[in-house]
Amino acid sequence: METSTTKIEEIAELKQKVVNAIKMVFDPEIPVDVYELGLIYEITVFPVNNVYVLMTLTSPNCPSAEAIPSEVKERIKEIEGINNVEVELTFDPPYSQDMMSEVAQLELGFL
Repeated sequence: METSTTKIEEIAELKQKVVNAIKMVFDPEIPVDVYELGLIYEITVFPVNNVYVLMTLTSPNCPSAEAIPSEVKERIKEIEGINNVEVELTFDPPYSQDMMSEVAQLELGFL
């Protein structure tokens, strides 16, 4: 029988794989992945290996408004063991540049 600690570790490991998959998705106009840009607000991995991602875009008028969330979903679905993936788009709170990681800010010359 699995201990709850083992299940927690498995979920944490799977969540890291989800983050790594998301880091392969880039905004076509910015040479930084969507995770480092700060577009991912929430990642939840449920015990049945379903994944929920709450994300935003740099702008509601982003030309890649459909492509980026779809690519995020597809990258996560490629992870072995993932059952269902739901990607929800929100603009609350609105995106701002201070949501970027230091890595993204360095890459884009903000630091």
